[in-house]
Amino acid sequence: MPSTPRPDDRVSAVFRFATELVAWVATPWALAPHSVPLAVLSVVVLIGLPTLFSTPGDKRHMIVAVPGLVTVALICLQLVVAVAAAWVAWHAFAAALVPVLVTVLAVVSAVLELPRWRWLLS
Repeated sequence: MPSTPRPDDRVSAVFRFATELVAWVATPWALAPHSVPLAVLSVVVLIGLPTLFSTPGDKRHMIVAVPGLVTVALICLQLVVAVAAAWVAWHAFAAALVPVLVTVLAVVSAVLELPRWRWLLS
């Protein structure tokens, strides 16, 4: 567990959750035309891994304790997948406005997550 107190991340949690939702919706949408089982597996992985693995002190309930680096890597995975899947799945909608908005959402989320990531890595 990191030695300093956990930073307040209520605002970043909202952006993080919104980005996770996009990843959970866009990824299977982007994968389904190629493989429905892969689309289903993507949701299981994107929801299951962060639920299963967490850093002590970061969440109330922990199933498997992992270092902060793993938690940060899982968050980064969600951000990257959300952006990539949005561009693949929704590139034609509204002249690519949706993927651009998802990209902005992911960047804002990453910036707001920096204090928490520093804490997780300390």
